[in-house]
Amino acid sequence: MKHRKLRQTLLGLMTGATILAGAGIAHAAEITLKVSHYLPPSHGFQKDFLESWGKQLSEKTGGKVDVEIYDATSAFGKIDRQADQVRAGVMDMAVGLNGIPRDRYPAASVIELPFLVKYADSGSETLWQLYKEGLLGSDYQNFKVLGLFTHPGGLIHTLDTPVKSLEDLKGLRLRTPSPAISAMLESFGASPVGLPPSAIYENLQKGNIEGLVATWDLVNAVKANELLKYHTDAAAYTAGFYFVMNQKKYDSLPDDVRAAIDEISGDVLVGKFGDWWDKWEAVGKADAEKHGNEIITIDDATRAEWQEASQPMIKEYLASLKDKGVSDPEAIYQRAQELIAEFDAKYHAGDK
Repeated sequence: MKHRKLRQTLLGLMTGATILAGAGIAHAAEITLKVSHYLPPSHGFQKDFLESWGKQLSEKTGGKVDVEIYDATSAFGKIDRQADQVRAGVMDMAVGLNGIPRDRYPAASVIELPFLVKYADSGSETLWQLYKEGLLGSDYQNFKVLGLFTHPGGLIHTLDTPVKSLEDLKGLRLRTPSPAISAMLESFGASPVGLPPSAIYENLQKGNIEGLVATWDLVNAVKANELLKYHTDAAAYTAGFYFVMNQKKYDSLPDDVRAAIDEISGDVLVGKFGDWWDKWEAVGKADAEKHGNEIITIDDATRAEWQEASQPMIKEYLASLKDKGVSDPEAIYQRAQELIAEFDAKYHAGDK
């Protein structure tokens, strides 16, 4: 009976976990690293990002290291616990959303201000560069930061109200992923509602929310295209994400393992998110088209008008960050604008 209970316990712990080992490695790994995230195991965060990262690490260490992935279906998949699990040593690494819980990374939230980021590659490299330049202050302190990234400019998705102007947003209850985006929605007269991805479908279905601001990728991941009718592509905002490791765990690893982690993380890893997001977004958009939903594209001139209308909110939000311990948020925003312009010119000079 004891053996049976032990086996059941072990099986339970492994639910929602994927074990990655180097191909062709016959011997057992000496080191197992655990990483968690808050999305389904079929999501690109796992299939394209974490599984490939884990395989690389195993190969570069000659099979010395295995990576176990704990997704949203596991006990470690709660969106608001990702960083805390790493800090406590329950997980060695995690991928999380900056905006949940609120105000955890106030300096980094500058990247999420309206109409700043249009492309995932530019947004990701800008956020990472801000971190490397030391402009994010105490955000992510006591972590080994393996990478920071953003998604491309997000959309406004609605059930019954097509959003073609700022006036159309007034009174709409929309799911929001972060404080910066909540401030944007409030400034336009909408009512932001904070919800984890897992709660979006049910709340749309019940009418508790009338839409959401999100990527194509997310609405597809939570099957929301089945309910939504309209998608307004204004590249209105972005959200920031982190990939962090427990610093003590990192420091305890052999030199060659730390070197391998460094080699496949940071600049090299951040540089991959542009292509990954393009792939993930294309799938979500195709799914919306398959459902016959209407896609409303906001032209550059109208987007510029919306951006201008958001300036008072941006100034107010930056000022509020000083109360959250950010010494010079205006300088971070100015540098972010400079970097976005540089990366847009580098990667998207021919885009309209």
